[in-house]
Amino acid sequence: MRDVLIGQAYYLRFDAKMWQAQQPYPPLGAMYAAACLRRRNLDVALFDAMLADSIVDWQRELAVARPRVAVIYEDSFNYLTKMCLSRMRQAALEMIDACRPAGCPVIVSGSDATDHADVYLRRGAAAVILGEGEQTLAETVEALISGRSIEGLTGTASRGADGSIVRGAARPFIGALDELPFPAWDLVDVERYRAIWRGRHGYHSMNLATTRGCPYHCNWCAKPIYGQRYAVRSPDNVVDEIAWLKRTFAPDHLWIVDDVFGLRPGWIERFAMLINAADARIPYRCLMRADQVTPEVASALAASGCRMVWMGAESGSQRVLDAMEKEQRVEDIRQAARWMKAAGVEVGFFLQFGYPGEEWTDIEATLALVRQERPNDIGVSVSYPLPGTKFYARVSQELGAKQNWVDSADLAMMYRGTYSPEFYRQLHRLVHAEFRSRRAAARLGAAIRRPWQLRTEHVRDAATVGLEGATRFVMRRRLARMARPGATDRPPAGLVEGVAPARQVEEAS
Repeated sequence: MRDVLIGQAYYLRFDAKMWQAQQPYPPLGAMYAAACLRRRNLDVALFDAMLADSIVDWQRELAVARPRVAVIYEDSFNYLTKMCLSRMRQAALEMIDACRPAGCPVIVSGSDATDHADVYLRRGAAAVILGEGEQTLAETVEALISGRSIEGLTGTASRGADGSIVRGAARPFIGALDELPFPAWDLVDVERYRAIWRGRHGYHSMNLATTRGCPYHCNWCAKPIYGQRYAVRSPDNVVDEIAWLKRTFAPDHLWIVDDVFGLRPGWIERFAMLINAADARIPYRCLMRADQVTPEVASALAASGCRMVWMGAESGSQRVLDAMEKEQRVEDIRQAARWMKAAGVEVGFFLQFGYPGEEWTDIEATLALVRQERPNDIGVSVSYPLPGTKFYARVSQELGAKQNWVDSADLAMMYRGTYSPEFYRQLHRLVHAEFRSRRAAARLGAAIRRPWQLRTEHVRDAATVGLEGATRFVMRRRLARMARPGATDRPPAGLVEGVAPARQVEEAS
């Protein structure tokens, strides 16, 4: 019998788009939680849903581990988990169901559970952890094992004797991240991950966190776990972990999962110095804000092994960025991209369409930003309202029964956008078609300058340029028609696809 079986409910198998991509990462959040429980001398087993086939695997693990307490601990470092997908909520609820015949209480932690504690408690969870979880989890597990009441425990929601939901006081955030143990990598089948990555991509990538939270106020960004705080590990502590990962597992690449990497002045420069002094440099990608980047920062990123920086560009329209309260200028995005490319660091843009008030001219500005700055990769989405944000408050009365995407490919417009849902589907295709065409043209142009290097893939590039060019022409004409005032493809006032008319919501102040 184990003290604790800890798992998570993001099953790669249940997300067709990500299953096809085959870029799995272990559940870093659960691995941190497991390491913290071990510090309390608790015997812990880990269930890794990322590589599981179905809930049946969780049932088997329950039978083998026979835990005194089961924990569903979502990975708050993984953006896929933070999307609160309804298919994964259903998986979590079914995992709770599976614990009933096993006779063990269940604790749930994660963004969706923090926002909707009642859903999980009604299904049978003994407690929901609200916000950051490691300390609260340990105290809740110990209370359940010892038979003490958990009602009103700090940082939790549970059901009282009368069936009502009892919320304990908020727990202070963990400030000294260096004091946390490294994630429990020994509980993960690293070799299986390595085989998947190398078999599909030719290299093995592992994940690492250096910070928690984000201090900025983008009004569409949900922060149920870490709130508005920003806590950061020291460069020395991070380098120690990377050096250990390199010695132990020899990964070919790292994904640094921070919402904002290296925000504190001088952090990246010191990190670059220490990682080279320790001979621990591993190529990595990370996420940063454009206004963090200077020529010096870009140079330090390159020196530290950074291969790619993703930026939340969101829009090429200053009007839209201001409406989002992004606290960023379009010129910042352009300049950061140029500085990083000059330093040899690749750039990715996250783009977001459909934010309330966005018009065709704003969309054209975003398309122009991508054409002119030529990022190495792009991620395209529509605005997604999640509880606890100003954006959600603004559109909440326009939402219907569906309030979460099913999986990462869903991208449904769940409120009244400026244009119809079909418009945004076509726009998504257009942006990707333009990007693929430009990338193929660049490769083809480089090859033509060196004809002795022409290969079969360059023939495919030529076909891509021709086909995508024709596709883009058709799609752009159709989108322009759909964007005209009075176009039949525009949604009528107060009507969203599948949603009854609702009164307009005033802009959140």
